[in-house]
Amino acid sequence: MRPALALPLVTCAALLALSTHAQPLAATPAAADAPRLEARTVAKGLEHPWALAFLPDGRYLVTEKPGRLRVIEADGRVLAPVAGLPAIAAGGQGGLLDVQLDSDFARNRTLYFCFSEAGPGGDKAVNSTALARARLSDDATRLDDVKVIFSQQPKYASRLHFGCRIVERRVDGKPDGTLFLALGERSTAKEESQNLRSHFGKVVRVGKDGSVPADNPLRQRADALPEIWSWGHRNPQGAALGPDGQLWVHEHGAQGGDEINRPMAGRNYGWPVITHGENYGGGKIGVGITAKEGMEQPLLHWTPSIAPSGMAFITSDRYGAAWKGQMVVGALKSRMLERLALQDGRVTARHLLLPELGQRVRDVREGPDGWLYLLTDASNGQLMRVQPQAAPQAAPKAR
Repeated sequence: MRPALALPLVTCAALLALSTHAQPLAATPAAADAPRLEARTVAKGLEHPWALAFLPDGRYLVTEKPGRLRVIEADGRVLAPVAGLPAIAAGGQGGLLDVQLDSDFARNRTLYFCFSEAGPGGDKAVNSTALARARLSDDATRLDDVKVIFSQQPKYASRLHFGCRIVERRVDGKPDGTLFLALGERSTAKEESQNLRSHFGKVVRVGKDGSVPADNPLRQRADALPEIWSWGHRNPQGAALGPDGQLWVHEHGAQGGDEINRPMAGRNYGWPVITHGENYGGGKIGVGITAKEGMEQPLLHWTPSIAPSGMAFITSDRYGAAWKGQMVVGALKSRMLERLALQDGRVTARHLLLPELGQRVRDVREGPDGWLYLLTDASNGQLMRVQPQAAPQAAPKAR
């Protein structure tokens, strides 16, 4: 592996130092801003589901990490796996990961998915994250015209930190024909996050055919891979376009230091040079600094970690007008949801949602019906809908 490049670095003064403990939902001042919620099971029997998409006909499309793509009927029936996936190097944190429908899916049936791709000769021990495009057949039973449009380089012997969240970019509210893909740094290769000749620990931007956009920030640099949009990331596990139209990403820290960032073109987000976390079991990472000139500060860091996964912005009125524009993230370690209040591109408060859930939340999305949906990470994982608690039934009167 090439050594990390020595790169010039602009400290963002907008770091918001929040409490290390989430604010309880009960602290929300207005009752209308704090609906009592519960997670209702839509479907179960999913093996470590990882990502969720909504088909125009009201059905759901779910990936399972071992390497299956499932269609779920509106009534919760889980159908046989969709045929036509490429070979997937499932194992550890790798497998079939994110899925994203094209913005014109209703017309073209195109979708994108990312997965852990084996090395030369099908060697699953040496792998990397790949992004593919395909057409879902009219009866939703198979994928046609499957094509890998991006492969993270180099291949690496690891079962960890694939990243793998996909977001279709929009400019002025309209799709611009490009995709963001958030990539992990494969854990033991953390220094490669600072190496511009490696895709490790990067957000990349490619065209829907895999081409490199002409306005990518590093395209003209001979010392950099042209797909790179931003670098210095660790292991992104959630990504979405925010109300500001910009890309938001959260990523796992080590022991502490989970982060939310808004990756800007050509910016360095610091890992592993700066971090608010520490080595597993204790001890400084690198020289143990949290800031350095030219490296961006996170908008929020969770210390201790919650292991965030999945990200959605509330755009509907289902949960009251006060929640519109706020972010919701799932938590694997903390086994709940968090709602994050935003103002002027900053995170201003944290609130627990479903603290009694007791399940690892892998993905959270807002559905076309305006409700939040989540996937639980388990061998018997579930698809769930987050709705107001049902009113208790009155006891029948004695006769």
